Amino acid sequence: MSDLPRKAVTRTAKLAALPLGFAGRATWGLGKRIGGKSAEIVGRELQQRTAEQLFKVLGELKGGAMKFGQAMSVFESALPEEIAGPYRAALTKLQDAAPPMPTRTVHSVLEERLGADWAELFMEFEDKPSAAASIGQVHRAVWHDGREVAVKVQYPGAGEALLSDLTQLSRFARLLGPLIPGMDIKPLIAELRDRVSEELDYCLEAQAQAAHAEEFADDPDVLVPAVVHQCEQVLVTEWIDGVPLSEVITDGTPEQRDRAGQLLARFLFSGPARTGLLHADPHPGNFRLLPDGEGGWRLGVLDFGTVDRLPGGLPQPIGDSLRMTLDGDAESVYELLCEEGFVKESIDLAPDAVLDYLLPIIEPAEVDEFTFTRGWMRNQAARIADPRSPAHQLGRQLNLPPAYLLIHRVTLSTIGVLCQLGATVRLRDELEEWLPGFVPEEDLEVEGLEVEELGEEVAAAEA
Repeated sequence: MSDLPRKAVTRTAKLAALPLGFAGRATWGLGKRIGGKSAEIVGRELQQRTAEQLFKVLGELKGGAMKFGQAMSVFESALPEEIAGPYRAALTKLQDAAPPMPTRTVHSVLEERLGADWAELFMEFEDKPSAAASIGQVHRAVWHDGREVAVKVQYPGAGEALLSDLTQLSRFARLLGPLIPGMDIKPLIAELRDRVSEELDYCLEAQAQAAHAEEFADDPDVLVPAVVHQCEQVLVTEWIDGVPLSEVITDGTPEQRDRAGQLLARFLFSGPARTGLLHADPHPGNFRLLPDGEGGWRLGVLDFGTVDRLPGGLPQPIGDSLRMTLDGDAESVYELLCEEGFVKESIDLAPDAVLDYLLPIIEPAEVDEFTFTRGWMRNQAARIADPRSPAHQLGRQLNLPPAYLLIHRVTLSTIGVLCQLGATVRLRDELEEWLPGFVPEEDLEVEGLEVEELGEEVAAAEA
């Protein structure tokens, strides 16, 4: 396996082969049908071949192409089943696997960044990578103090490759669109491109991971490995074992699925409230289920390369609008959406129509517990994607302000993972606990008084 392909012309040629390959397989399919095979069988074979080529090209290139594949893979639960089937296995592979960087390249980076005697920093170092992703790969090792560690090594030329890939993919957005019907691929690529510079900076990643590790150090539900050492292109953190969420999706028990789903929702909403940071790369390869020592499970969280900085936690207008929508207060919801820029000044919408658009989407927050399924996700996607539906017409007139772009993608991606898990989750509990504005202030004040009075009663009884 050669090094990460860095020349723009080489990478462009490989990416250009994707849409050409789609066209070629369509011609092959036509020939098969003329030869007597049914359209259904030919269609399945064609989709399978397309998925295989997509994985092969994106996986070989790593970089931005790989990143795009990972971002797409969490949306497979929104695909119609006849399309999702052939793509699911190939796309899920992108969440956890990629062809490895040669050992000589790994050693070269470590020598350049850690010094000629880099091997003395480790009691053991496994040359075979334990995981590979879009801009780097992870090696298992033992640090000189005996701690098991994960050594993340960035691919040489990763930054140039990321930007080149995403620029090139944006040119093919229209051709790639059919992979995710109803989704505008171009803004997704543009947003990924805006974030790559942060993800390439392992110093920023170390800071974000250290902040989470400190905050969740004694948490019974979430484990974030501590940062051991960091320098340019190399990040060393404590190692954690566990069952990858991708395996829970394919082979997990109902108990594991529900627990993983609940903890994923808890981490999504509690993280910003507790650290002022939103983990913004919620694909299954970044999470593990670990035994908690008491017969249950904890959630291990990896990869803090992409975060959204939210010093006050998630914006209160999200909780306010969600609460008012559940209350059926169409006028107040519409007014708030206008204030926050979700409805541009030049647009005039009927508040009741906006409410009708939002209510099905927030169904999981309306009930005590909700079972997320691929079928529910597909219904939501179809309702919004169908050009004939009122939801589609209204959705096209809404705007997504830049401040909410990453929050929106993370939320949608997390819901996609919950649907892949088929998890039953008490989402409302997490919203009430962590989302500012979801519980009315007067209710919080009453609750605070009740807690204070209970404390006084306990103190009096003890006296």
